[in-house]
Amino acid sequence: DDRVAFVGGIDLSRWRWDTPEHRAEDSRRIDPDGKPYPPFHDVMFAVEGEVAARLADLARTRWRRSRGRKIRAAGKLDSNPWPGSVEPRLRDHPVAIARTEPAHRDRAAVDEVMRLYLDSIAAARSYIYIENQYFTARCLADALGERLEETDGPEVVLVLPKRTGGWLEQATMDVLRGRMVQQLQDSDRHGRLRVFYPHQPGLRDACISVHSKILIVDDRLLRIGSSNTSSRSMGLDTECDLAVESADRGDRVERFICEQRRVLLAEHLGCTPDKLARAESVESGLIAVIEALRTEGRSLRPLDCSVPEHIDTLVPDAGIVDPEEPLSPDYFVSNYVPREGRRSGRRRLVIFLVVIAGLFALAAAWRWTPLHEWLAPQRLAGLIAAIPVGYRAIAAVAGFVIASLMMVPVTLLAVIGGVVFEDWQAYVYVLLGALVSAAAGFGAGRAVSRDTLDRMSGSRLEELSKRLAERGTVAVALLRLVPIAPFTVFNLVAGASHIGFRQFIVGSLLGLAPTLAAITLFSQSLWALLKSPSLAGIAAVLIIGGALALMTHLVRRWLRSG
Repeated sequence: DDRVAFVGGIDLSRWRWDTPEHRAEDSRRIDPDGKPYPPFHDVMFAVEGEVAARLADLARTRWRRSRGRKIRAAGKLDSNPWPGSVEPRLRDHPVAIARTEPAHRDRAAVDEVMRLYLDSIAAARSYIYIENQYFTARCLADALGERLEETDGPEVVLVLPKRTGGWLEQATMDVLRGRMVQQLQDSDRHGRLRVFYPHQPGLRDACISVHSKILIVDDRLLRIGSSNTSSRSMGLDTECDLAVESADRGDRVERFICEQRRVLLAEHLGCTPDKLARAESVESGLIAVIEALRTEGRSLRPLDCSVPEHIDTLVPDAGIVDPEEPLSPDYFVSNYVPREGRRSGRRRLVIFLVVIAGLFALAAAWRWTPLHEWLAPQRLAGLIAAIPVGYRAIAAVAGFVIASLMMVPVTLLAVIGGVVFEDWQAYVYVLLGALVSAAAGFGAGRAVSRDTLDRMSGSRLEELSKRLAERGTVAVALLRLVPIAPFTVFNLVAGASHIGFRQFIVGSLLGLAPTLAAITLFSQSLWALLKSPSLAGIAAVLIIGGALALMTHLVRRWLRSG
């Protein structure tokens, strides 16, 4: 009703509910399927009044842009929807709104989130306290590093998760985080940097998921919102943060911000806000207070952000994994092509992108035209039955290659192969077709962009290409298991890199073999079960599915450890 608004990091999804205790075991912390999940830490702002009305306007604007329909404002209402169970901590004070919006069509980019971060860091005198899910934004690392190099600069305290979400995030964003933290540590000439994670005994291999997006500076500014300290949140994603600022030293707003900081730190340190306040009266500086209250139980512990070198070499530059603006051709040229090679490099890049655009056009044709009906299993089975036995393998592989080059998902082709062909033939045809298609794409990528890359001496793309070549086989195998790019696009990009053909094929074999085996054999068993239901068939499907899932898991662990 334009009266109350919530802004922060809490998504309307599963795995979000928790209490400030973040207990290792809590019977209430279960997902809709009844499965328990690890502790979750996040923070929101609840506001009312004019700022809520402005946020309502912003929500309506975003809805109109995405859905093309207008939502009417609520108008004046007598009822007050503010929740009665929530006691306001601060009344009658202005609230700032900071947004990130990427440039789109005739709309200019909005970078208020980034500028507020940079201005706040520059204005800090005593301390900078950050809680965040990620820490990968180079612009923020640079700004913090400059303050750490100052003789009398502020203390910097980061509270980050021990690990981010799934293994994909851990293999990408955590690696980028390690690079940024290392940069800060190199700048910390005066010992004013601490990086912590919240520890809760009894979690074993799990950890508290820090999902909050908080910035507190000198007890004078409090900022809570949706933006991560990542490059995406600075320019690519659509974000919204709220901030309140103290006008005078010792005023009610400063007391409010101090109270919130104490509540947060006391929660992480396993103590009370009063105990933290007493420590502040004895110790000098935020870091000294935290160190005085840290214990072996629930507490903040130093976070080791380093990653093994062989994993670090597999992760591309931050501009690819964590881009700061939409991925346009100009973005790639400005970031990865040196000035002396941009003229010819841009022409080659345009050709490369035209090839990719053509592939996506074929994908669209498959998706939204009757083309996809031609791939129906029953139709294909009838066509294959008419082919002489000696030529079926050639036809199957050729069909796989053509379909994959048309951007038909490889997983769907594997399902079709499992349904159309019998026994071991399905897996052999699908795997062989995937490898032949990969080789064709690799060759096309090398033919289109090899000479362009040869002129990229000293560019970050050149450096990335060389680093991938150092562990080419494992790199390709790992990236085959990581769904970062479509199958055909990845083949083209790999061909344009320094990875050798043998490394590419062997890595593709290692990465594709378990995945395609799981899909083809499982779909084959499931198709047989659907045609002839039986308890034995159900048991076979469960056993095969479980065995192949275990095999895939073990191969992935081996690749990540290798």
